[in-house]
Amino acid sequence: MAASSVKIIEVGVRDGLQNEPTPVPTEIKLKLIEKLVASGLSVIEATSFVSPKWVPQMADHQQIMQQLPQNSNVNFPVLTPNIKGFENAVSAGAKEVAVFAAASESFSKKNINCTIDESIQRFTPIFEQAKAKEIKVRGYVSCVLGCPYEGEISPDKVSEVANKLYQNGCYEISLGDTIGVGTAGKTKTLIETIKNLIPINRISVHFHDTYGQALANIYAALELGISSIDSSVAGLGGCPYAKGASGNVATEDVVYMLNGMGVKTGVNLDKLIDAGEYISQYLNRNNHSKVANAILAKRNT
Repeated sequence: MAASSVKIIEVGVRDGLQNEPTPVPTEIKLKLIEKLVASGLSVIEATSFVSPKWVPQMADHQQIMQQLPQNSNVNFPVLTPNIKGFENAVSAGAKEVAVFAAASESFSKKNINCTIDESIQRFTPIFEQAKAKEIKVRGYVSCVLGCPYEGEISPDKVSEVANKLYQNGCYEISLGDTIGVGTAGKTKTLIETIKNLIPINRISVHFHDTYGQALANIYAALELGISSIDSSVAGLGGCPYAKGASGNVATEDVVYMLNGMGVKTGVNLDKLIDAGEYISQYLNRNNHSKVANAILAKRNT
């Protein structure tokens, strides 16, 4: 039974724009954030406190934090890969952070150069300081339905990693299908396995649409009671470490589907489409949202 309302976590500004070949100017990002806020989204991932050497697209994290809209109804979480990033984020005013682990050993080693256990140990000081400072921590688990190096990943392995993050203090665990290979049946099996360890209202889903399965997978997750969904305006972004993996599921497509199910999101679809069109035009590329393209075509007739 689907929840009557769903929280959408907009990841386009961070997860989407971090993969751009050239950095997007700070003022464009801030304008996009402003438009996303205007659409009614309540959670917008603002930036990443990662070394500019590794991700130059996020080098303006300090400026972004200083100029975020002062809207008390919107959360602006930021990604913090290590304690230095966490300390910088907190001093810049972050109220919520996210940490990132993988369900695949090979992906963990290639992506962050350490084992899964080592990656979680690195987060220990973040968990300790976050607790002391009353800062919320969200946990991401990548490769939950498949890995570019190992193929299929067992739901038990994903559960083990997700539970470690949850037990360490992450208030919510986002399950990421990094290469977009998951199907509805496998999504159900995964969530049914994990909900034995973590309450269903503490689990979020993060699907990539590489194989065109993202909406079907989200629907399957909703049927099991998931009420938190990560998505990216205009389908921005993919994963730089997973060859051929492009496209987070588009927020516009998710909102349209939820509207059709009578599930409340608090998001105005027309204003959301305007935000997606704004960034697509700036990047000079096609909007990856099918819903946005269909509605824009109707508007222009």
